[in-house]
Amino acid sequence: MQIPPIRIADFSINSRLFVGTGKYLKDGEPDYELMRAALDAAGCQVVTVAVRRERLYDKQGRSLLDFLDLDRYTILPNTAGCFSADDAIRSARLGRELLEGLGNPGARWVKLEVLGDKKTLLPDPMETVRAAETLLKEDFIVLAYANDDPILCQRLKALGCASVMPLGSPIGSGQGVLNPNNIRIILEQLKDDDPDYPVIVDAGVGTASDVTIAMELGADGVLLNTGIAGAHDAVAMAHAMRHAIEAGYLAFRSGRIPRKLYATASSPMEGRIAPVGATG
Repeated sequence: MQIPPIRIADFSINSRLFVGTGKYLKDGEPDYELMRAALDAAGCQVVTVAVRRERLYDKQGRSLLDFLDLDRYTILPNTAGCFSADDAIRSARLGRELLEGLGNPGARWVKLEVLGDKKTLLPDPMETVRAAETLLKEDFIVLAYANDDPILCQRLKALGCASVMPLGSPIGSGQGVLNPNNIRIILEQLKDDDPDYPVIVDAGVGTASDVTIAMELGADGVLLNTGIAGAHDAVAMAHAMRHAIEAGYLAFRSGRIPRKLYATASSPMEGRIAPVGATG
C-alpha cells in the first residue's frame, strides 16, 4: 500500500524517512559506497549533509556530494556541530550558497541544529530560537531540531519554521523515543489549528521498532543517521527502517484496539458445540 507524500512548505516528498550521510565508515575512513547503498535501500528522497567545510571532504580530498545523485536526492543542509546561533547561521548560508551553485532544490532548506554542549548534544533552546529568527528573515525554509518540549516547539512553529523536529532521545544514543507523552502533546498542540503541519521525530533511533513507535504516535516522518550507519549491516537496516516508516504510518491511521487487562476471545462464545456430557 502506497502511503501519501509529506508536504513541507511548497515541497511534496514521497518518502517520510529522512536519512543522514555521516558515520559510514570502513577501517576508520568514510565509506561513500556503503553510504550510497544504504540511502538507496532506505528509499529516501531527502538526505541531510553537514555543510561545515571540514566535514565535506575526506583525507583524500573527496567531496561527499560527489557521491550523491543530486538529481535524485534533495539535500537538506544541516548545521550539525554548531554550538551558537551565529555559527549555525553561517553554516546555513554556506549550505545555501553551495547548493544554489549545484542547482539542488534543497538550497533554501536548513535543518537548524544548535547544540548546548558536547557531552549531551542536546539542543540549546534559546540559541535555536535566535538562529531561527534570523534565518526566517533571510527566507530560509527552516526545519528546527528541538528538545521534546511542547512550549519550545510551539514557539518555533509560531516563528514560522516549516517543520519542528523534536528529539526522540539524545543524538546517536539509540534509546528510541524516551518520552512518548511529550511527543503526543507536541503533535496535539502543533496540529490543533493545522492538521497538516509536519512534525518529524529526529535523533536517538536505534532500530526499526523505534521508527514504528514514532510513527504510531502520529509523527509525520523520522530523521535518523546512526541507526543505519552504525548497524552491523547498514544496508539491511536501511531496508528495515524503510518498512518501519510504512508500518507505523498505516498502524496509526488504522486505529489500534484498546488495551485491556483481561483476555477477549477472538471467536464468539455463543453457538458453541456443547462439551461432551453437558445437559440442558
